[in-house]
Amino acid sequence: MDVTAVDLFCGVGGLTHGFESIGIPVAAGIDVNPDCRYPFEANNDAEFVEADIAETSSDEIASLYPDDGYKILAGCAPCQPFSNLNNGRDSEEMDDWSLLREFGRIVRDIQPELVTMENVIEIRNHQVYSRFVDTLFKLGYDISVNKVNCTDYGVPQNRKRLVVLASQIGDISLINPTHTTYEDRPTVRKAIGGDTLNPIKAGEADDEDPLHRSQSLADKNLERIRQSEPGGTWRDWDNELVLDCHRKDSGSTYDAVYGRMEWDSAAPTITTQFYGYGSGRFGHPEQDRAISLREGAMLQTFPKEYSFLKEDQDEIHYNQIGRFIGNAVPVRLAKVIGETTNQHIKHNVKDRNASRDGTGTEVRDVAQPQRAESSGVESIQ
Repeated sequence: MDVTAVDLFCGVGGLTHGFESIGIPVAAGIDVNPDCRYPFEANNDAEFVEADIAETSSDEIASLYPDDGYKILAGCAPCQPFSNLNNGRDSEEMDDWSLLREFGRIVRDIQPELVTMENVIEIRNHQVYSRFVDTLFKLGYDISVNKVNCTDYGVPQNRKRLVVLASQIGDISLINPTHTTYEDRPTVRKAIGGDTLNPIKAGEADDEDPLHRSQSLADKNLERIRQSEPGGTWRDWDNELVLDCHRKDSGSTYDAVYGRMEWDSAAPTITTQFYGYGSGRFGHPEQDRAISLREGAMLQTFPKEYSFLKEDQDEIHYNQIGRFIGNAVPVRLAKVIGETTNQHIKHNVKDRNASRDGTGTEVRDVAQPQRAESSGVESIQ
């Protein structure tokens, strides 16, 4: 049985690229930001649809699927309203708050065989998430809710995410962690080390790859990073370099800012501001600079050749590319979700065929839904 996905809130195509790389066709990616069109279409076989999900009818989205086969509806609604980096703002006042409700509306109207949603862990503390899951439950979906540390699945950063899987064809569970041994663990070195990329200085760009560029540093910040040890803190600096905020009790515990990554550990979560040396532990492990835009993308497991920029694009905005990369579903995590759905469909189609032939047990009636927990992941119940 064929399967086709539609990627809501697709951004530059991290989820779509992961799906397509393991053989799941994506009919279209939908995003309100027109600047996502080039990177999405340049790297993927899917169509980019510029649209606001809140103003798009379910019929329009349903028409993107072929007539036959299983439908996957996938999406990562913008996570800023739910993130712990939201600085205490009332998330219900933010414009993006309604997008998960719109996702639920589309599921309710189309009722695709499979649904997947990825977001920050904090989303489960909000009523809009509970309503989304309840919508799935009332529609008869089997639901698997998984709290995932992406390092367990080959993403070289300590990125914790919630992955919700829902199926109308059987009990679904996220596949077991794929990188559990010391030898397998993903690291900064494996992602961006060695001769993978040319060395550059702060404020420079690689002539061979315009995305491999690092922001310039003020003289004082350049001295700070020169005195920083991989995995260390601002406590490594001479006293005159320490910021006033770190001298106060309230700021003394913020160790990660202005820090260097460690070669043989995972990177911190790649945020939308990963290109800024002072935004977290985003200093290069060896070179005296913040990581480049390309390095951030590779730590998000985008292929090195993933094109974010048109060849004739002269002006590059760090904040725009930073949002593209930091907001993306890591390609490797998308592959894991895609492989889960592939195995799930194969298993349930086999069981259904066996049941019809009298050679196997009957598939469980999905009209009796369960909230399933995937083995190998931390329970959040």
